[in-house]
Amino acid sequence: MPEGVGATGPLRTVLEQRIRERRQTFEEFAEYAETFAREHDEPGTLSHRHVQRLVAGRMSAESLRPATVRLLERIFETGIDELLSAPHEVSGNPQFQLSYALRVAVAVVVRDSKVLVVCRRGDDGNGISWQFPAGIVKPGMSAETVAIRETLGETGVHCSVARKLGSRVHPVTNVVCEYILCDYLTGDAQNVDVVENVGVAWIDRDQLGRFIPADQVYPPVLEALRLTSLLASSAS
Repeated sequence: MPEGVGATGPLRTVLEQRIRERRQTFEEFAEYAETFAREHDEPGTLSHRHVQRLVAGRMSAESLRPATVRLLERIFETGIDELLSAPHEVSGNPQFQLSYALRVAVAVVVRDSKVLVVCRRGDDGNGISWQFPAGIVKPGMSAETVAIRETLGETGVHCSVARKLGSRVHPVTNVVCEYILCDYLTGDAQNVDVVENVGVAWIDRDQLGRFIPADQVYPPVLEALRLTSLLASSAS
C-alpha cells in the first residue's frame, strides 16, 4: 500500500496525520506542495524523501530552511512545531483518531429558494466535487466566524449566521465538520479562489442531490433547507 493514503499504522507526527486526512500518498503530497509553492510564489521545496523524513519525526524545525517552514505552515495553516509534534491520543469513538485536530466550518448559505455551492479543483479521490463553502477552524476561532469569512473569500458573497445545524465526522473525508446555516446579505457569487475552486453557483435547493450525493449531505442540513424553503414560499 502506498505510504500515506489509506495507511492504518500508528501516527508519528501531526504532519503525517494531516497528509492521511488529505487522502494523499507522501509522493502525491510532495507534488502538491511543489504546485502550491509555484502558484503562491513560495520558494520552499519538498521532495518525496524529504516528506518521509518529516512525517517520521526525524527532523526538527530548526533543521529546516525558513522557506520550507513557511511553505508547510501555509499549506496546513498550522505552526511547524505542531506539525512535527506527536499527535495526542483521543479516547472514545475511533472515528476521531484521524480527525480530531482538523475541524472544518461548513457554510450553508441560503438565498430565497437557492443554496450556494462551490466546485473544488481537481479530484483527491474522495468522490466530492461540488460542496458548500468551507474552511479550517483554527484554535481560538469560532466556526461561525470561519463560515462567514470563507464564504466571502471563496465566493464574494457576504452572509450572516442564522444558526448552528450541528457537527459530525464526515463519512467520506473523516474530518470533523461543523455546519452553519447562513443568510445571504449581499454580493454577486463568483469564483474568487481560483486556486481551490473551478466554479461557484446558486442552485435550487430541491436540486442539491444533482450536485452533492444525498447520502453525503448531513441530514440536519437537508431538513434546514426544506424548512427555509417552506418559509420562503409562504412569505411570497
